[in-house]
Amino acid sequence: MTGEIRLRRLQDRHCNQRAVLVANGPSLNLMRLAFLQRETAIGVNKIFLGIRKFAFYPRYYIAVNEKVIAQSVAEIKAMTCVKMISQRSAGLLPEDALTYHIETRNPPARFCGDISRGIHEGWTVTYAALQVAYHLGFKEVVIIGMDHRYHFTGAPNEAHRLDGPDPNHFSPDYFSGHTWDNPDLTRSEESYCVARSEYEKDGRRIIDATVGGACTVFEKADYRHVFGLRQ
Repeated sequence: MTGEIRLRRLQDRHCNQRAVLVANGPSLNLMRLAFLQRETAIGVNKIFLGIRKFAFYPRYYIAVNEKVIAQSVAEIKAMTCVKMISQRSAGLLPEDALTYHIETRNPPARFCGDISRGIHEGWTVTYAALQVAYHLGFKEVVIIGMDHRYHFTGAPNEAHRLDGPDPNHFSPDYFSGHTWDNPDLTRSEESYCVARSEYEKDGRRIIDATVGGACTVFEKADYRHVFGLRQ
């Protein structure tokens, strides 16, 4: 069975349901995340560093950045959820029962609601994950951990080695001692605007419930209210 057919079989499997997209910002450390055990969670990049600490396991995992994938091959292989990886890293992580390859080099559209033919990376894995969530049929996506603020030197998209603790993610070990690509917040925001438009045209919602998040594109909410937690 080809990868395209396999991805099409996942389309709308969560029609009209809610997903929680767990980004990797340090604000995750300010949250009580036990509620994720009751939700369909989508994790990205190095979320595996927080699985034990935060006591939840994602239903879906997405990574499209080649550096992140190359640094995390063993950890990604060990994950027992549905994993969607950029086709560019197929040599590191072959397809198997849980692993799907997604074409990211020549996306058919700026926002791909059907990911079987590819997705647009949008300068942030969060945008890729929003396309996956749309393909899966989720009516509502609640984002947490998308702090949208970074400490870095140099220009956007430049590669730099991080020496010392990582101040930009929930774990100080996240990129410590590794090379990472500087964020491009302007282009990320452009992508988020596209995602919001596409979701709302189809009667869907994206809610940003990040604690103290700096992104202003999406509808904001207090995660405690969204998930019915005590104040």
